[in-house]
Amino acid sequence: MRARVTDAIEQRVRERVTPELVQAFARDGAVCLRRLLTPDEVALLRAGIDANLAQPSPRAKIASRPDDPGRFFEDFCNWQHIEQFARFVTDSPVALAAQRLMQSPSVRLYHDHVLVKEPGTRQRTPWHQDQPYYNIEGRQNISMWIPVDPVPRKATLEFVAGSHLGPWLMPRSFMDHQAKWFPEGSLADMPDIEADRAAHPILGWAVEPGDVVCFHMLALHGAGGFEGPGRRRVFSVRFMGGDTRHAPRAWKTSPEFPGLQSELPSGAPMEHALFPLLLG
Repeated sequence: MRARVTDAIEQRVRERVTPELVQAFARDGAVCLRRLLTPDEVALLRAGIDANLAQPSPRAKIASRPDDPGRFFEDFCNWQHIEQFARFVTDSPVALAAQRLMQSPSVRLYHDHVLVKEPGTRQRTPWHQDQPYYNIEGRQNISMWIPVDPVPRKATLEFVAGSHLGPWLMPRSFMDHQAKWFPEGSLADMPDIEADRAAHPILGWAVEPGDVVCFHMLALHGAGGFEGPGRRRVFSVRFMGGDTRHAPRAWKTSPEFPGLQSELPSGAPMEHALFPLLLG
């Protein structure tokens, strides 16, 4: 499974991923690539998300409360079963754009993640960092948050600029706020961003289909609910650069990779069939 880099894709990435945006990603930990994707690429993703909604995997979950008038659906790690996702990863410009932003000689797929908020969903995506939930260490990484529906500014993903430079903050479960990953007290707690938004350099963009929001896995981020109209369907794909290493945890990661610890030693490069090398 390798990324297909045509002359047209190379040109598109050169135009969209400017040196200024590469610098902004290194400085802020989050950037928005406008019109990176074509309508056909967005349609391919939309078809994959709808197939995922029609047949969720065993990893799927509802991340909103039963009394929420909407619904927040999530599913993970389906590129091997939903052919539209695999085609999108290899045939669109996302892997090459990831390579440019990470400034890495190589790009591996980490995993995919579908996030759908139905109209009327009150459930926020709480402020958090992604990397503490994962089984990896390293600085060269990137998540791409790709909407197939328009997302207004008040419902989009937001970031605290520069938070990707650290420190790691305590990951907690989204609905009951329990520390299930690191022992209580071992990491600093999340600041209450919403209590004093003006005290933090918050970034966020209203986005249209074709735009791609890119962020470092340590960037502090969150999102509001979604009033509508329509759904907020998002495909998120995560990539790893050359310095990423396996970091087995003593607890369940999110997502899980069952059995990986017996096949990939701690500190080893992520050279495994679950994480195909796309570039490099």
